Amino acid sequence: MTPDHPAPAVLADGLAEGLGPEAAERFAGLLAAALRALNGPRVSLSVLGLRDAFRTPPPEAAGQHQATVPVHLYGHHVVIGTSDGCARCLERRWQAVRSVALRDALELGGGTRPAGPWPYAHPFAAGQLAAVVTAAAAAAPTPVDAAVPSPAGPFRQVRLLDLRSGTVRRYPLVPDPECPVCATPGTDAPAEPELTAAPKYRPGVFRTRPLESYGIEVAAFANPLCGALGPSLVQDISSTSTSATIGCFSMRSGEYLRETFWGGHTDSFDRSARVGVLEGLERYAGMRARSRTTSVSGTLKSFGADAVDPRDVGLYSERFHRDNPRVRPFDPDREIPWVWGWSLRDRVPRLVPEILTYYHAPGLENRFVQESSNGCASGGSLAEAVYFGLMEVVERDAFLLTWYGRQPLPEIDPASSARPATRAMADRLAMYGYRARFFDTRITFPIPVVTAVAERFDGGTGRMCFGAGAGLDPESALDSALCEIATDAVNLPGRTQRDEARLRAMAADFDLVTALHDHPLVYGVPEMGRHADFLLRAPQSRMRTVAELAWPDAAAPGAPAVSADVREDLDRCVAAVTAEGFDVVAVDQTLPEQRALGLHTVSVLVPGLLPIDFGWSRQRALGMPRLRTALHAAGLRERDLEPAEFNPAPHPFP
Repeated sequence: MTPDHPAPAVLADGLAEGLGPEAAERFAGLLAAALRALNGPRVSLSVLGLRDAFRTPPPEAAGQHQATVPVHLYGHHVVIGTSDGCARCLERRWQAVRSVALRDALELGGGTRPAGPWPYAHPFAAGQLAAVVTAAAAAAPTPVDAAVPSPAGPFRQVRLLDLRSGTVRRYPLVPDPECPVCATPGTDAPAEPELTAAPKYRPGVFRTRPLESYGIEVAAFANPLCGALGPSLVQDISSTSTSATIGCFSMRSGEYLRETFWGGHTDSFDRSARVGVLEGLERYAGMRARSRTTSVSGTLKSFGADAVDPRDVGLYSERFHRDNPRVRPFDPDREIPWVWGWSLRDRVPRLVPEILTYYHAPGLENRFVQESSNGCASGGSLAEAVYFGLMEVVERDAFLLTWYGRQPLPEIDPASSARPATRAMADRLAMYGYRARFFDTRITFPIPVVTAVAERFDGGTGRMCFGAGAGLDPESALDSALCEIATDAVNLPGRTQRDEARLRAMAADFDLVTALHDHPLVYGVPEMGRHADFLLRAPQSRMRTVAELAWPDAAAPGAPAVSADVREDLDRCVAAVTAEGFDVVAVDQTLPEQRALGLHTVSVLVPGLLPIDFGWSRQRALGMPRLRTALHAAGLRERDLEPAEFNPAPHPFP
């Protein structure tokens, strides 16, 4: 062996600890010999599951083994990286999809130990591994630039060798934006977003590119080795209305792992999988600032008008803080972390409390409210993402005004839809025992908003479920609302029956409604239907058509309400919201892996509109001025509401 070609195998720290000294020495020697025989590459051996990859500091010289192939051992599995990839990214992604028991042991300080002597320190296993490593090193490198087309996608491929069966599988590895070795986070700074022209790819949509053009490789985000959004993506074959898919990733919050579900609900499993990945990335991006370093800290009092006032966004009641003393109430003199957003009304940078846009930011002491993904949206351009984020905020504000204000609404005839698929889906729900009902939910703004309700004809178990949609095109708004109830309704009777005792307890005591899924599921209990009588039993003079929801353009009679450019649609909607005295603030949350796919994600806030909360004790909307005044201001009530007139039941928003 010449000095410029050292031994192929590198005995890494922890190998003896994980395999046992004898097995570690024997296997390293056998592997070195096998690699020499094949003229294989230099490798770095290590054992997974010994240390917390999220906390272990990076090596002092992170690039010292750039020419080596990282090889990680865990039981009968061998994880093989690439010489031009990051071994720490692979370790972190691997750990993120492990079982709760293993993650708790690693991340909470319990530690792990070998279950017994490692049985694979023999020539056959070493030969297998050497052959796979050598073949992988000889293969063409995977492009990591989205501009370079590749059937393998934009991410590097890693391999999983099963020493027990001899099988080899390949998985794409999405770089971890928080990796301490290879990530290059940007600095959060005030900057005007590039809201350039965003022409739609075809009439009737609000997207700049079709879904298929992003080249989303679902396996990169859902795989059991290193899935960036969890270990799997499940096809919900129990749904008889849509081809739904469901995925889940876990993120530690204190001592527990918080599960975050994502998924797609379209008419094909393939499309639902791609839509689900977009939703999963959107939620992953919005939970904390993974790709940028936030450094602004201060008080609202010191920042003044340059900052969004959390009191305008909504705060918890005094009762909540009495019952939850560990949650410190907001104080304008209290120093908290902030991030930079941009006011689309004033065209200036605006500071936003970090917890209002990154809703699971580290630092529980700063979490004076628990925000959700409300207002977070993705798109092929910033304008597209901001448009959909704003539509979500407007939609949920209108829904909450309707629900808590117990406001009757004009009903929409689904048979008037110009889309055959919409009419067919409403008929399909009827076949499963549900009447699909739709209501014109425009309150303050001329933007079309539709509330959808799937109501059981017989009033039995699985009583009703709700959905909503908003957008400049009334057909699209109705379709979005319909998609939600079409997916949920067909499974609601079974879910209600399986969890009947708990749900009936909630119906009797709303304080037991504590989680996101509690809100829609409790309305599967038949007795809960009375709380929606204000909407479903209100007298109707006539049914409205879908076309009647179109935005009337008083400034230019006869002009279309929808343009061929999403940026123009966004400008129109922002003007309508700001004309009523509200600001629209956007925070760019885009992750590197989203940029690699040509995507953007933003969080949109409209201080003063009603925020959606989950958990009966957390309903900020009940204490906000808008809930009392908006229906009167819109001409729907003769006077402002009194708190005694509010709906006494939690909202049913899914």
